[in-house]
Amino acid sequence: MSKKHKRFQGIVMPYMVQLYRYAYWLSGSPDISKDLVQETLLRAWRSFDSLKDGNVAKYWLITILKRENARRFEHQALYQVTRDVEELESSQVEIDTSPEGHVLKMALERLADEYRAPLLLQVIWGYSCKEIAHQLNISPGAVMTRLFRARNALRQQITQEVDEQEEQE
Repeated sequence: MSKKHKRFQGIVMPYMVQLYRYAYWLSGSPDISKDLVQETLLRAWRSFDSLKDGNVAKYWLITILKRENARRFEHQALYQVTRDVEELESSQVEIDTSPEGHVLKMALERLADEYRAPLLLQVIWGYSCKEIAHQLNISPGAVMTRLFRARNALRQQITQEVDEQEEQE
């Protein structure tokens, strides 16, 4: 095994589960998630020599994965993904099927990307404000503002949804 291959495995392998989870969150499909991770690893391998600091590998991989996900939609029409119940049950990723989980997912999807991205980077990936700022090329103050606005928007959307559900009952 070459020195490059050993270094690649040492830097990339610790993030495999997180990459798959993020890809699954983006795509909602186990098959597409696997493809996204595979394409991410392929692109990462091809440009691995450009990664000078292994400490930023997590950011680097997330960026590649997000771009791979965006490429899925470049040359194809959008379509609705349907999944069988059996497929969901056999999935290794836990899916929150509670009404609260559905409300939260819908609220997250309605957030503007400028607010959703830093929130997910913080909540799902565990990044600090400084790390998010570096990832998104904005100031830490802008990250804190976006996180504040994202939480407020989520709170308002969830409150509105709960109020509407109570009115229906």
